[in-house]
Amino acid sequence: MQRSKFLVGVVGGVTAVVALGGLGTHLLSGTESTSGLDGHTTASVGGHRALAAGVVASRTESRYHPLPWVGDELSGVTCPTGLKAVAGASITCTGRKGDGETVGIPVRVTKADAGSVTWTFER
Repeated sequence: MQRSKFLVGVVGGVTAVVALGGLGTHLLSGTESTSGLDGHTTASVGGHRALAAGVVASRTESRYHPLPWVGDELSGVTCPTGLKAVAGASITCTGRKGDGETVGIPVRVTKADAGSVTWTFER
């Protein structure tokens, strides 16, 4: 009886740790970001307000590989232009893996208003 209670406790503890690890991975590996449009982050692309290319590149690089088991480690992420603050607008940024391989990173606006842009990238 004592042994089975111990085994149930161990199994329950392991299950809780795995569940918390999965939740943590999910929360930290998100690819969506909301950025404010202010004097430091705003550019103009084709007459539209846009999130500056450097902001998109640095946020994408920092979130592309948030945990050792999520995504590939990238460096030198650059974006060709700013990301227009228009829902559906998209650009493709590029970065380099550790072995030098170039990776294209599609970036797309999911929501935009006068003060912010919500956007996502594909890993």
